[in-house]
Amino acid sequence: MSKRAVLEVIALDVEDAVAAQAGGADRLELVTDMAADGLTPSVATVAGIRAAVDIPARVMLRLADGFAAGDVERLVGAACEMREAGAEEFVLGFLGPDGDVDLGAVERVARVLEGCRWTFHRAIDRAADRGALRKQLDGVPGLDTYLTAGSADGVDAGLPVLLAEARRRGEPGYEQQLLVGGGLRLEHVPGLLDAGIDGFHIGGAARPGGWGGPVAAEAVAEWRRVLGG
Repeated sequence: MSKRAVLEVIALDVEDAVAAQAGGADRLELVTDMAADGLTPSVATVAGIRAAVDIPARVMLRLADGFAAGDVERLVGAACEMREAGAEEFVLGFLGPDGDVDLGAVERVARVLEGCRWTFHRAIDRAADRGALRKQLDGVPGLDTYLTAGSADGVDAGLPVLLAEARRRGEPGYEQQLLVGGGLRLEHVPGLLDAGIDGFHIGGAARPGGWGGPVAAEAVAEWRRVLGG
C-alpha cells in the first residue's frame, strides 16, 4: 500500500486552521504577514489554533523579511514562548550574506527545540549551494523536512532539481522529506507523485479569493482528492 502524501496548508488564524482541517489537510504551517512571505505569528494565534484543531502545526520562526537570522536571542525567545503555548513543531532557515547556511544560528535555535521536529524552509532555494547546505545540516537534531520549490523562481523552474533530489532520498543529507511548495499547482502533482515525492505545501492555492480571503475547505479537499487518501 502506498504511503499517504502529506498535505500542509498555511494558516494565518483559527478560521484558516479549521477550514484546512475540514478539507483534509494533514498539517498546518502557522505564520503571519504573507507580504513578507510569512513571519512568526503571535503566541495568542498559536494557542488559539492549537485549541481549535487537532492536526499537527508547524510554527514559523522568522522575525523579518529575508533569510538573515537577525537577532538570534530574539528567535530563541520566540521559540521558547511558542513551546510554552503548546507548539511542538517548527519551521526555520537562515542564510548568511554569502548565501551559505548560517549554521550557528540554526544550531542555536535547534538546541532550544530539542525534542521537536522542524522544517528548513525555502531559504534552501536561495542558497549559494543547496547541496553544500544539506551536507552542513546533516545530523542537526529535529530536521526532518525541506520545504522547497527547487528554485527561487518556483516549481515550474525547479522541477528538474526536485526530481533529482527525490532520486537521492536516503543518501546522507537527503534523508529528510521533500515538501514541495512555491508556485505549486495541481497539474504538477502527478509527476511529483510518480517521482516518489510525498509532501505538498499550499498557501494561495487554498484561498479562492486570494490572500485577502480565508482558506476554503473545498479548495483543500480538491488537493486532498488529487493527492489521494
